[in-house]
Amino acid sequence: MANTPQAKKRIRRNERRAEVNGARVSRIRTFVKKAEAALESGDKAAATAAMAQVQPELARGVAKGVVHRNTASRKFSRLTKRLAALA
Repeated sequence: MANTPQAKKRIRRNERRAEVNGARVSRIRTFVKKAEAALESGDKAAATAAMAQVQPELARGVAKGVVHRNTASRKFSRLTKRLAALA
């Protein structure tokens, strides 16, 4: 249990940050799933539009520190490779 005022404040702050960061990660996952669904359907136009939404979301996640840089790079690379295979 936290004893110092600073430790109590850190606990409160960490709870708020966990909530915000969880929402950010969830939002990124949603966009990635939409892109994967568009790629599965084989619709190149929809897949391209979905990819245009995924890239900034992943970049924002990296900037905010909720997704590792290499993880975002790997996800975007794999999605891009699948998009190129649709041609």
